[in-house]
Amino acid sequence: MFVEERIYTLHPGKTPAYLKLYQEEGLAIQTRILPAMVGYYTTEIGTLNIVVHMWAYEDLKQRAEYRAKLQADPGWQAYVPKVTAFIQHQETRILNPAPFFAAQLEAMIKAGKSTS
Repeated sequence: MFVEERIYTLHPGKTPAYLKLYQEEGLAIQTRILPAMVGYYTTEIGTLNIVVHMWAYEDLKQRAEYRAKLQADPGWQAYVPKVTAFIQHQETRILNPAPFFAAQLEAMIKAGKSTS
């Protein structure tokens, strides 16, 4: 299992509008489709205009399946053009849990599945 970390650099001053749009449209779609949100964050110190969100998956196959479902969702297809206007740059990382965190991450994935 792993966590996918997605890092978006937004256009300056656009973080509040991005978060509002995500809360109103994107959040419900992603949490309905993807297995487990680990967190959603903004920066306050250091590099600004950054949004970081993390999603837990059992493996790369599961990630590919859920990402395909997300991309096929009509609501998501309507949302994406709206939100991409806010984004300057995107990075994606795959994070492996440390041995002492693996059980907690597994519990998060299972909890996410039970609410889907």
